[in-house]
Amino acid sequence: MAATILDGKAVAKTLRAELTEQIEALSRPPKLVAIMAGDDPGAAGYARIQSKTAKQVGVQYDLREMPGDASESDLLAAIEAANADASVDGLILLTPLPDGVNAGVLQAAIAPAKDVDGVSPHNLGLTTGGDDSFAPNTALAAVHLVEESGAEIRGAEVVVVGRSVIVGKPAALMLLDRGATVTICRTTTRDVAFHTSRADILIAAAGSPGLIRGDQIKPGAVVIDVATNWVDDGGGKGHFVGDVVFDEAVEVAGTITPVPGGVGPVTVTMLMKSAYEAALANR
Repeated sequence: MAATILDGKAVAKTLRAELTEQIEALSRPPKLVAIMAGDDPGAAGYARIQSKTAKQVGVQYDLREMPGDASESDLLAAIEAANADASVDGLILLTPLPDGVNAGVLQAAIAPAKDVDGVSPHNLGLTTGGDDSFAPNTALAAVHLVEESGAEIRGAEVVVVGRSVIVGKPAALMLLDRGATVTICRTTTRDVAFHTSRADILIAAAGSPGLIRGDQIKPGAVVIDVATNWVDDGGGKGHFVGDVVFDEAVEVAGTITPVPGGVGPVTVTMLMKSAYEAALANR
């Protein structure tokens, strides 16, 4: 029997409806500032999605565009200006950044109370301590989808493939806090299949297309495929795939997210939810 498809678009729609009601009850809408340097197509595309979602839920979205050769000091000045502006509730720094700019320095400069992307050392540290109120949005989205699947997290064997600071590690910590037994793998793990094949809940976030095949998945498992990998089909065309070979996995898993249309729509909605939470805290 084929797996149940966990539709991220539908989950995000429900979240947006709830969020819209909460925002309408505020005296003024939350204000979210996004800083983008250059014209990277991926960053620009994400900014458009953010703007569209913000409009849907009632968040005021302000994209502040800077030149592609902006220096680290230029970007720091933009961050400091947003930090100091009392009307700004949330701040997100879009990537990639210009060459020579240290992302860690900029992320550390974002005021923790406005860090709705959950990337500042302060908020990452809180996640380590069990406070995920400002955890990275993609990790929040992945965990929310696990919860939406109806799977019993307490006592479950969870395997997270991917160790990034904004997805793999925080997702693993949040599921650990919810009572799961968690294993983190990476692309250099000697036998990834040994681990993935015993996972009740599998989160794939390595950014390696086709890394996990159907025979590496435990029958009936919940599979959350976070990765969005662009595969060139030739002739200037291509398509997005996850880390999991979907056509194989869907015949084995109990529940699975598609790529695209799985984690992505929930991630941007979580960003808006974080902006709302920041607005509550800032008033």
